[in-house]
Amino acid sequence: MSETLGVGIIGCGNISTTYFKFAPLFKGVEIRGCADLNRGAAQARGEEFGVRAMTVHDLLLADDIDVVVNLTIPDAHWPVSKEILSAGKHVYSEKPLVLNLEEGRAMQALAAEKGLKVGSAPDTFMGGAHQRARKAIDEGRIGKITAGTCHVMSHGMEHWHPNPDFFFLPGGGPILDLGPYYIANLVNLVGPVKRVAALTSMATPTRTISSQPRAGEEIPVKTPTNIHALLEFVNGATITLSASWDVWAHKHQNMELYGTEGSLYVPDPNFFGGDVILTGRDGVAETLADDGHPFGIINQEHNGRKFANYRAAGLADMVQSISTGSDYRCSLDRALHAVDVMCSILKSGETGSFVEIETPCERPAALSKEDAQAMLR
Repeated sequence: MSETLGVGIIGCGNISTTYFKFAPLFKGVEIRGCADLNRGAAQARGEEFGVRAMTVHDLLLADDIDVVVNLTIPDAHWPVSKEILSAGKHVYSEKPLVLNLEEGRAMQALAAEKGLKVGSAPDTFMGGAHQRARKAIDEGRIGKITAGTCHVMSHGMEHWHPNPDFFFLPGGGPILDLGPYYIANLVNLVGPVKRVAALTSMATPTRTISSQPRAGEEIPVKTPTNIHALLEFVNGATITLSASWDVWAHKHQNMELYGTEGSLYVPDPNFFGGDVILTGRDGVAETLADDGHPFGIINQEHNGRKFANYRAAGLADMVQSISTGSDYRCSLDRALHAVDVMCSILKSGETGSFVEIETPCERPAALSKEDAQAMLR
């Protein structure tokens, strides 16, 4: 297999621009084609970024495309990934990987049968801030992690997304949409989850879109929008996760981890950078020095805010592993573990009982500055 692998993108909506813009930062990755059920959307992206606009059928048959990035809506992730694997191509999917454990197990079996790799976003835990937090934990600076809190709360997606319907249908909601960032980072920092319990609800049966072009239109809410979960980890830590689209304002930190020797305040797992603050037994707060990790360097500005964005790092890591046979951080087993955790949280909300997690996984390897730099062109 050649050193550089050809990449195709299926799904040319909002998120596709991120992959088109940032995949070229990485070695071994070359986007060569794109497709969408809306041929006009594919044509527009192809012209914008200088790649072939194709039908899905032609993209899956293309000899120069080795890996396909699945950027379709969540409900289509498994059917489209199944087509990609059946066509003999590796898959890298947007989150969530699939919408239930049954689909995930079927994907595992098909990938194994075909001898292909499957990876899944999010890859933000590979960012400089979260690797700095990982280093502090691995060095024992807060001792053994025993507890923690995570909060991802706002008032929903209907205020900015042009077509927010799917966010409020089964397969959507704050757990399946935003939970992957938090669970992936918790696995990175703490390890796999053993069991969960949750309370779930929704504030209203409908939402009113305030974004254009459908402002004023009412859409149904058919999945929980307010979830408060308790996660017990294999290592014994117990961490709460609150995910809600029924909150107008709050002052909670995104993620706090409490250890036998201190506490660690971790920035938003939806982003690669940010401040990591450590407080020891003496109560003195220390902002951990920026160590120059390549995936923490500011490279984007949006609405006046500057931040680090290296999405496609997980794709590049998987592409590298295709050639080397090594493990990759956004692996199928970790993505499926996250799906198991999220679906079990929703199941617990329905049943009122603890739910055991069925899928094993290991913490991903830490990503050193040197390894990250070696991934970049």
